[in-house]
Amino acid sequence: MFTERAGVLNLGVEGIMLLGAMTGFTAAYFSGSLWLGIAAAAAAGMVFGALMGLLTVSLGLSQHVSGLGVTLLCSGLAFFCYRLVFGQPSQPPHVEAFATQPIPLLSDIPGLGPALFDQFALVYIAFLLVPLSAWLLYRTPWGLALRTVGENPQAAASAGVGVAGLRYQALLISGMLMGVAGAYLSIAQFNAFTFGVISGRGWVCIALVVLGQWDPWRSAVAALLFGSVDALQLRLQSSGAIDLPYQLFLMLPFVVTIVAMAVLARSARAPAALLIPFRKEER
Repeated sequence: MFTERAGVLNLGVEGIMLLGAMTGFTAAYFSGSLWLGIAAAAAAGMVFGALMGLLTVSLGLSQHVSGLGVTLLCSGLAFFCYRLVFGQPSQPPHVEAFATQPIPLLSDIPGLGPALFDQFALVYIAFLLVPLSAWLLYRTPWGLALRTVGENPQAAASAGVGVAGLRYQALLISGMLMGVAGAYLSIAQFNAFTFGVISGRGWVCIALVVLGQWDPWRSAVAALLFGSVDALQLRLQSSGAIDLPYQLFLMLPFVVTIVAMAVLARSARAPAALLIPFRKEER
């Protein structure tokens, strides 16, 4: 959301999440600290967010091609480094994953309590980031400048706003969050790194931002919709109530996202400068 608000489409999200998952797991495995793993994943995400900035902001290359290149680079790097460090053991290495932190009283609410208030610390941080992101975007000079850069970078530059600097900042913030998101999957939701740990969730994030119309609150609701359907398909598989191939259950959250996009996001208006490189000499 931050990068697209600034006018940059970061298709490197899938690869950055995978590299974050590998980096976070590796750091947590050797240090014994899960939070150090989160920090390492965030740092890795920022490095490749900066690389995306170099390609699209500084060099003005195609955002589509650059993003796909970053995804391929990060994916290959994650696989190579994992095998370089761990080899191909018969039993995959694992860590003691994050434990859930139930909130007293709230976690006892029937239905919603276990779903919302018996979660990992990272989930609570994600909940808090939604209002923080909304405040940054809509209530601060930085957010106004960022939105202006995504809508009319020429006008922003004329007002003295550093377009390239703001786009780099958005890419660094988003890269950090992408890395942490990948690490969440490998050291919180699971306790090991596997090559299929991301499984297209990065591409879904791009769709959810469009579905949320580039707004923090709406994007959060879209993400909760995807997460709820994903949880539902897991319950349906484990219950055995419906006798269908498991691949159909795995498809369910992606199909729901596509249908929601087709129905609800048809009138979504993207930032006007999205995908358009900014060059000072063309002002």
